[in-house]
Amino acid sequence: MTDIGPNYTDGFVQITSEHQSSLESVWRFRGSCSTGKVIAMKCFECGTRAKLPRIVGGVEATLGRWPWQVSLYYSNRHICGGSIITNQWIVTAAHCVHNYRLPQVSSWLVYAGILTSNSAKLAQYQGLAVVRIIYNKNYNHRTHDNDIALVKLRAPLNFSDSIRPVCLPQYDYDLPGGTQCWISGWGYTQPDDVHIPEVLKEAPVPLISTKKCNSSCMYNGEITPRMLCAGFKEGKVDACQGDSGGPLVCQDENVWRLVGVVSWGTGCAEPNHPGVYTKVAEFLEWIYEIIEVSK
Repeated sequence: MTDIGPNYTDGFVQITSEHQSSLESVWRFRGSCSTGKVIAMKCFECGTRAKLPRIVGGVEATLGRWPWQVSLYYSNRHICGGSIITNQWIVTAAHCVHNYRLPQVSSWLVYAGILTSNSAKLAQYQGLAVVRIIYNKNYNHRTHDNDIALVKLRAPLNFSDSIRPVCLPQYDYDLPGGTQCWISGWGYTQPDDVHIPEVLKEAPVPLISTKKCNSSCMYNGEITPRMLCAGFKEGKVDACQGDSGGPLVCQDENVWRLVGVVSWGTGCAEPNHPGVYTKVAEFLEWIYEIIEVSK
């Protein structure tokens, strides 16, 4: 409000539909709303993190490095990762929650601002209760298409240096192959591991173009427009079981955006089988609609 005039504490800004050159001519201040159509906007900072010492060559994350990363617990066990997008909503993968839907919402807890996934060590933290789990109705558990879900917390989060939201991508957000992004999670550190690491791990992975990922030597046409690939042709770095639902984030100017959600892949870190992620930019309208109608 302060941009269009001083001391406007109530009233409305009317947006005109005509294409105008200056911002001042796009909107007008009004004491009442003649159309009865109101949009309220609430802004908050996303995709930033506290200034931290850099890790050189390390794989264990430090607290606050990925402040949007959460652990989804079901019946006292780490099931999947997730990402904070508002103070009450978490993005995860549909396959994480598909088999655990209502009425067992009460069996889920979300842990934010943590590095450990050890249930004994988590006893000192307060797990956050869940009130709603909504997975995309077009999710296909056979093809992994539309593998995205939203989890609503019972009470809003208090943001801090170690708990912050990640930004969603823009509508036309399409990064070229080779762009370096980051994955994080508590998944297996070896494909045949039987235990999950206790400390949050992180790794840089380059994006792979869908054309390349869909080639006969990789996934041979299994990658839909709602998926994207990231990793190395030779394998070596990848998300694995337990990382599912967690973030694939890319830095856009000075903010981090949630470009992908850990979804599936053939094996873990196998040559020619990079990790496959749900392409978040394809689900923005769905995300915004769910958050709006669930207030």
